Amino acid sequence: MSAGQTRTLTVYDTAIGKKAAVAVTGVVLFGFVIAHMLGNLQVFLGPKALNDYAESLHAVPTVLWAARLVLLGSVAVHITFTVQLVAISNAARPVGYRSKKSLASTYASRTMKLTGPLLLAFVLYHLAHFTWPGLAMGAYSHDPADVYGNVVRGFSVPWVCAIYLVAQILLGLHLYHGAWSLFQTLGLSHPKYDRVRDLAPKLVALGVVLGNLSIPLAVLSRVVR
Repeated sequence: MSAGQTRTLTVYDTAIGKKAAVAVTGVVLFGFVIAHMLGNLQVFLGPKALNDYAESLHAVPTVLWAARLVLLGSVAVHITFTVQLVAISNAARPVGYRSKKSLASTYASRTMKLTGPLLLAFVLYHLAHFTWPGLAMGAYSHDPADVYGNVVRGFSVPWVCAIYLVAQILLGLHLYHGAWSLFQTLGLSHPKYDRVRDLAPKLVALGVVLGNLSIPLAVLSRVVR
């Protein structure tokens, strides 16, 4: 094994290397979440706009599959190194605190271990619901050629909207702490920037949650139909 390879393996074998990998893949996934939301918001422009957008995504299969592979790889790396970091943290503190005081942590940070697996389960559900195989959650049929119709019919079912409501709240918590941690990893911790560092993740996470929730709520209230 060459010296260069040895250095590479050593970096990713350290907590710092793992945190960097989690941060990079987090940025990729964060960008996808925002792009996905912006694309879906075209439902407010009508059936043609959303269906044309969905069709354009499949216009160049090689690009589509390349993007999917990047996302899949990012998810795998993100989960793997996050689990390893949790294991390292637990190993460093094998005996739990007798009295745990969360002075500097937030609710979002304390629930990351819970929101991560739940969001993974939701993503699988979401893919099965709208992408493949395309499951009808009510008395209707899924039509792969009519994305707009699938969205309207799918979110016309109240319990489906409830699942998405809970999932988006979990996503908001996860995104907020993920973005905040990214700033910490990048070393952007300075009294001059602390206010922006604390506010920006909240605003972005809130924007994603409200944007995503606006779709099922608009369908359920028959603003979109």
